[in-house]
Amino acid sequence: MLVNNYSIFEIMKTLVNHSFINKKVLIRVDFNVPLNDKLQVVDNTRIYAAKPTIDYVLNNGGSCILISHMGRPQGFSPDLSLKNIVSEVSKVLGRPVYFFSDCIGEEAENKSRLLEPGQVLLLENLRFYKEESEGDFDFAKKLSRHGTVFINDAFGAAHRAHASTTIISRFFKNNKFFGKLLEKEVLAIDKVLKSGEKPVLAIIGGAKVSSKITIIESMLDKIDHLIIGGGMVYTFIYALKGKIGNSIYEKDYANVALKIIDKAKSKNVLLHLPIDVVAGDNFSNNSNQKIFDVNNISKGWEGMDAGPKSLKLFESIILKCNTILWNGPLGVFEFENFAKGTIKIGDSIAKKTKLGAFSLVGGGDSVFAVKKYGLENKMSYVSTGGGAMLESLEGKILPGIKALID
Repeated sequence: MLVNNYSIFEIMKTLVNHSFINKKVLIRVDFNVPLNDKLQVVDNTRIYAAKPTIDYVLNNGGSCILISHMGRPQGFSPDLSLKNIVSEVSKVLGRPVYFFSDCIGEEAENKSRLLEPGQVLLLENLRFYKEESEGDFDFAKKLSRHGTVFINDAFGAAHRAHASTTIISRFFKNNKFFGKLLEKEVLAIDKVLKSGEKPVLAIIGGAKVSSKITIIESMLDKIDHLIIGGGMVYTFIYALKGKIGNSIYEKDYANVALKIIDKAKSKNVLLHLPIDVVAGDNFSNNSNQKIFDVNNISKGWEGMDAGPKSLKLFESIILKCNTILWNGPLGVFEFENFAKGTIKIGDSIAKKTKLGAFSLVGGGDSVFAVKKYGLENKMSYVSTGGGAMLESLEGKILPGIKALID
């Protein structure tokens, strides 16, 4: 990842060897976590992800003021108050966490000012103010008054040019740092795009070619193998004049699919489509199932998962590769009866990871799948940022990252 002809690793400021004794450290975390009907946290992954940075500051003599967004509220909403997650944050950190019901203003600043070394304060949802999403300069300035040091550890929000992720960095000059999570995310993506051991494989799934065009095109310069899965497959097969039955496809993107095939060939990237698919006679978990050659699906049947021959092929490719990116499921894994392809691809990646490959999993559905099927700890790295990771893989320098190195 290059910025002004410099590798990002040459210019990014990490926490290593920095003392925070008696410092008030403002940390932008990503605590946009799911809550149940009782407003309890149901997945604390993002809270755990921020723990190493928070612990580092506290163990090095500082106090932490945590700021985050949650959801997309229109003004104040009790259901999206960060007050709901205080007990979970406290549990994860293993220490008391104070909370204040605003994120700017004199009272909030006083709460920060009175913090002792080793203490943690969580401020209210940033997005209760529309100025946060608007990237408002004055709002960012008010937030900056909470600390003398700023750490951005919110990779999941780093692709947004919001007040707390981007504009705020202007007020800290030489006192702004990459948090440990943000650093790990950047390193993981760089390993796939630049420094990973060859052969490099990208497995790109999901429903629509239109949503993955830029990531596929940008990655063709960096990879050796490309596996296409999910609903996207049928746009490719339609473009190649195959019979897709009632499978979903994007007619307007048939030419795009053909261009991707040609571009992959010109760059010596081996593009792999499924050989066979598991189809259903309606879009439901309990539909009748039948296996078809991917090029010859009968009318009335819809491709919903990769077939057994395909999974055997994909595993053989995975086991040849030393760097693997997985973004997007291979089928309608939300339906238990059509989840086999997604589970098997995860198992195959886990097997190769155990043998020494580097594997990066990113994107909401893929991350959900590895968690659901107990594969999370068998991957080298599971990204916390969906949109942020996709934009990084497209070769973009995210606004939140650029702000830290400008």
